[in-house]
Amino acid sequence: MKAEVYPFVARPLPYEYDALVPVLDAETLTFHHDKHYKTYVDNLNSALSDYPELQKKSLTELLTDISTLPGAVQTAVRNNGGGVYNHELYFDSMREPAGQEPDGALAEAIERDFGSYRQWKEQMKPAAVSKFGSGWAWLVADKDGRLSIVQTSNQDVPDLEDYVPILLVDVWEHAYYLQYQNRRADYVESWFGLINWRKAGKRYEDCVGGANS
Repeated sequence: MKAEVYPFVARPLPYEYDALVPVLDAETLTFHHDKHYKTYVDNLNSALSDYPELQKKSLTELLTDISTLPGAVQTAVRNNGGGVYNHELYFDSMREPAGQEPDGALAEAIERDFGSYRQWKEQMKPAAVSKFGSGWAWLVADKDGRLSIVQTSNQDVPDLEDYVPILLVDVWEHAYYLQYQNRRADYVESWFGLINWRKAGKRYEDCVGGANS
């Protein structure tokens, strides 16, 4: 993800609002992107408006060690900065339904660390479906390129010092409720068909390349 600093700008979707039909309809994406995500961007800018020293930091830098930030702004950065980071990665991790599967180095790593693509799905889906309340399920890589699945609550991010996010699924109700109502499992199962494995593979290759440099 490209490093940006204050004032943060809501990024446009990398596809049309109806590009993910039938898995996610245009109404769901419009509300999710134009309302929910943009509100996180606006609230993050508002939280940082009185902190010129923080305005020089990238979003990743702000989120890497929130405990070092001024106490009065920590919660706002955690909630809204995380909301920006998570949504940008989520939207950028999808493409039109195309029945893709991973290939290259990421496919080899999935087979090594989970046994197979199918076995990865069998672990990723319950991690997303079972997340109590609102949150996310992530595929992340550590500094050695080893993959694992993690959950985070609300708008929290994984430890960005220890992990590189490869992809994630949003299981806040606003991500799916207009179309799937309470059928989170159906949404998650359908989401697998939207994963942009080319971009996920590039994130993994960048992670492994950085570890070996």
